[in-house]
Amino acid sequence: MRLHTLKPRPGAKQRTKRLGQGESSGHGRTSGRGGKGQSARSGSSIRIGFEGGQMPLFRRMPKRGFSNARHATRLLPVNVAALNQFPDGTRVDEAGLRKAGLASGRADGIKILGDGDLKRKLTVCARAFSAAARAKIEGAGGRCEPVSELPVA
Repeated sequence: MRLHTLKPRPGAKQRTKRLGQGESSGHGRTSGRGGKGQSARSGSSIRIGFEGGQMPLFRRMPKRGFSNARHATRLLPVNVAALNQFPDGTRVDEAGLRKAGLASGRADGIKILGDGDLKRKLTVCARAFSAAARAKIEGAGGRCEPVSELPVA
């Protein structure tokens, strides 16, 4: 096989459609553009999906598909005042909060918020703390231990 002997496979090359070359060419008169109207005019181009002003199909259909909401980090809020039910010196973590009924439902972790006053000295382990909650826990002599993200399996 040499370069000068190479040729395309049979049926791979087709003649170009020569429009407007008379009736006997098969592409005369309207040259494959159909009858009259907007699409028959020179320079005409209607965008894909345009339905003459009617509400297009892609806008009539309900939307599905990608949303960043699936990838958001969802944290359950627990206020500092609710932590008063634990005895002094307790280590409060997500399992303890769920057992006490302060946090329920599916979430990626717990966020401690600063509403109310804390009267106990606690070690609180949570995914996030508000600035006010951190100040109140440490002001009562407790500690805030941030829990890192879950390990990727």
